[in-house]
Amino acid sequence: MKKILLALNLIFAINLTINAQNISDHAIGVRIGGGNGTGGEISYQKHLSNNNRLEVDLGIANEFNDFKATGLYQWIWNLEERLNWYAGAGGGLVSANRLGVYGAGIVGIEYNFNVPILVSLDYRPEVGFTGSSNGLASNIGVAVRYQF
Repeated sequence: MKKILLALNLIFAINLTINAQNISDHAIGVRIGGGNGTGGEISYQKHLSNNNRLEVDLGIANEFNDFKATGLYQWIWNLEERLNWYAGAGGGLVSANRLGVYGAGIVGIEYNFNVPILVSLDYRPEVGFTGSSNGLASNIGVAVRYQF
């Protein structure tokens, strides 16, 4: 049984390596979200390895009443030549009357054009732990980023 699990893990790891895609070193742009986390964000992505990146978003949220900072670690998988899907986790800070801390997840799909433009659609659930951020908030966002 252990040998079978080891073999399956090895096949999975090789598959991820074969499906590795080119992720630009840097991407910056805007992300507009809807839902109860509504707002606009300046979004920056930093390439970390073949299938991983860090995303940092700074902006306004909760119907443009709060300042928000989010950091997400993401894993990226290739679907087609220029089409990827990604998932990740992270957290952030939000300010309203008080400072709030929240955990966040993300899952999305992105298209990498021939020009250095990346367009994505994602779903981001957030769970607030303290302060002005308590309970579940979620939004669907659309982002356009310039890659360099």
